[in-house]
Amino acid sequence: MTHTAPTRCAWAGSDPLYQAYHDQEWGVPVHDDRLLFEFLTLEGAQAGLSWLTILKKRPAYRAALAGFDPRAVASFGPADLDRLLADPGLVRNRRKLQSAIQNARAFLKVQEEFGSFAAYQWRFVDGRPVQNAWPSLSHIPAATPVSEALSRDLKQRGFNFVGPTICYAHMQAVGMVNDHTVDCFRWPELSRVPPAGL
Repeated sequence: MTHTAPTRCAWAGSDPLYQAYHDQEWGVPVHDDRLLFEFLTLEGAQAGLSWLTILKKRPAYRAALAGFDPRAVASFGPADLDRLLADPGLVRNRRKLQSAIQNARAFLKVQEEFGSFAAYQWRFVDGRPVQNAWPSLSHIPAATPVSEALSRDLKQRGFNFVGPTICYAHMQAVGMVNDHTVDCFRWPELSRVPPAGL
């Protein structure tokens, strides 16, 4: 008996790590602040690189950044930055690593103001995932007016590596938008996800 592989978004390719990420995480609504900080940090690290490269480095980032605990990362000083720059498991780009620390500090201020980063972030889509119905990968935008608004607001709050395209990739990853293509097996499943609090 042969098992037919499920139809996935074209970008998922054939790499098992990429497929697992597509099948289990991408587009699933995230309301956990630690995980939101993780995705925001990884999206910033990815700028100019492939997402698969970052997924392979994810365990090293988890280990180096205290399990993506924003409070711990916010307390990092010069010695910690030197340690990160010497870590072969990370993208050793000084600006990106400095931004992870700076963003952690800005993240804590947002938590203080809004109660949680999730409460702040999900306001941009009125608390519920935007349900798109793209026929193919070529129809999916790289940025939207909402990601531009989120980017502007984050920058005003002191965040780095949060341009509109990075913000849209973040919104896709954490399920603020359902950008699985309509032929993908995950599209109907995520179309039924209820908004937070229901």
